Amino acid sequence: MMFGLSPFPLIFSLNKIIIKHKNVFVKMKKTYHLITIGCQMNVSDSERIAAYLEFYGFKPELNRAKAGLVVLNTCGIRQKAEDRNYGLIPEIKANNPHAKIILAGCLAERKDVKRRLAKAVDIWLPIKNLPNLYRELGLKKKKPAKKDYLDIRPLTNSNFSAYVPIGNGCNNFCSYCIVPYARGREVYRSAGAIIAEAKSFIDQGYKEIILVAQNVNSYKSLITKKDLKCFPKKKEGTEVFFPELLATIAKLKGDFWLRFFTSHPKNMSADLIAVMKNNLKVCRQIHLPAQAGDDKILAAMNRKYTVKRYLSLIKKLRTAMPEIGLSSDIIVGFPGETRKQFANTEKLMKRAQYDMVYLSRFSPRPLTAASKLKDNVTAKEKQRREEALNKILSLTARKNNQRFLHQVIKVLVQEKNKRGEWLGKNEQFITVKIPGSSVADLKGKFVKVKINEAKDFGLTGELVK
Repeated sequence: MMFGLSPFPLIFSLNKIIIKHKNVFVKMKKTYHLITIGCQMNVSDSERIAAYLEFYGFKPELNRAKAGLVVLNTCGIRQKAEDRNYGLIPEIKANNPHAKIILAGCLAERKDVKRRLAKAVDIWLPIKNLPNLYRELGLKKKKPAKKDYLDIRPLTNSNFSAYVPIGNGCNNFCSYCIVPYARGREVYRSAGAIIAEAKSFIDQGYKEIILVAQNVNSYKSLITKKDLKCFPKKKEGTEVFFPELLATIAKLKGDFWLRFFTSHPKNMSADLIAVMKNNLKVCRQIHLPAQAGDDKILAAMNRKYTVKRYLSLIKKLRTAMPEIGLSSDIIVGFPGETRKQFANTEKLMKRAQYDMVYLSRFSPRPLTAASKLKDNVTAKEKQRREEALNKILSLTARKNNQRFLHQVIKVLVQEKNKRGEWLGKNEQFITVKIPGSSVADLKGKFVKVKINEAKDFGLTGELVK
């Protein structure tokens, strides 16, 4: 993902690194500021970057204008996300000219990005190369050293909700998506390592474990001797798949619930649905990206399923778990998408009855098959289509939320807003507002809430003691 510059000779002091570059000594503070752009996987990766830097003696700095290192963990899924970096980096350089900039994430191995930012970026860091970052910083290797970056114990942003990555990369090559080029092919962690990390968080009192990967439900790994204690009925060398991994974590002792992101419809199996149904610690929620509602567009996207197959999965999920919350991703204005084909996406939206959809307008990504197609849907038409789908979503989300009215539901409280109201999520990943609570601190706790108001994208209720 990134290409590192040759390390400069370094001289060390207690809280600074003195870098000799072109016979000029430049002091660099051993502080860092981390900027994360993108998905849950990027958030998880940033937690490991932070842990790594602090392991090597760096301290966090909230003000990026004062930091010795500024790390940008980038996203290149959409042009808008990519463009944020082109604005941020010159601003950082202007306000903090002595800072060393590290560019990590999905833009780190893009040759065109490297050319554009060659003079601004000091270290290019593919996330898989994180264990070797000490070389780029001119530091001595510390023990215990990790070969795989996923084995680095993360420095979590929360003390009650933890991301546990189960792998990295993608094999699907959807025609619009740059992830396989940015992160490489799918590589998964051993089941034992994943379970051990999840258990360590649960033992510390974490209330939410979130398994993440680019294609979480395609997970598979060979059982090793170390894994046998988690899977005593299996033999060494046999495979373990995502439903088995999920079920095993769900059976761990503790007061927690379990989520996972993101699922691909082609890997949504009957076994996985059964595990979700039969394990109450698995949240009744799934993110199942559709991307489009027309079979020809889905084929052009290389999605490997049809609308009929997708809707059948939703039916199976709702039959097994009528209370399930369903979210999706949809792209509007894919090259060649006609108004009639878009109308099929509107039909899918109405039939699927989503709780949430993350809508995006197509933007061509370098290296992808779709980048070679003519981007012939105008920006104005993409906007119109997005607005049309948002109207459908507002109606279905409000209707779905009505089912919680006057019900007492379980909520994991996450934060307090500026008005002093507690905000949390229910199992279906719907935001719940709890106004007027006199309880001093609910953050990170499970509470019971009686719902008295349902809006398009949220619920309001009162605390039940």
